[in-house]
Amino acid sequence: MAGERMLPLPALVHEALKTFRAMRAKERLAAGEGYEGGVYALVDELGAALNGRQLRERAYKIMDDNGLRRVRLYDARASCLTYPANTGVPDHLLAVWAGHTNVKTTKKWYVKPDVVDLLPAAEAWGGLARGACDRS
Repeated sequence: MAGERMLPLPALVHEALKTFRAMRAKERLAAGEGYEGGVYALVDELGAALNGRQLRERAYKIMDDNGLRRVRLYDARASCLTYPANTGVPDHLLAVWAGHTNVKTTKKWYVKPDVVDLLPAAEAWGGLARGACDRS
């Protein structure tokens, strides 16, 4: 299927998915023959894959229930690519992770620097200013 790829998972995510798998096993038992099952991780209580609207509605409910600001899931994808980009992950690896064939797509649409990301530049400018003051 287009867009499918094997990705290594951080230990925290791996553990969360193991917990999720156990929860799904309980749901499968409770649903009996009505459980659809399948290979997808994002499913309803009967194992049917969620479509984009259903996924958004569930994510927004979780955000609302926990007093969190609503974030579009698409923006969360950008955050998940911006953080590794800012911690030194090479562009070509970010593109592979995102499923893009062109590094420019990843950089243009998904890597979104924020004010905090600009701190190293501010510190560099501060060093320049300190150096100028030291020479006076």
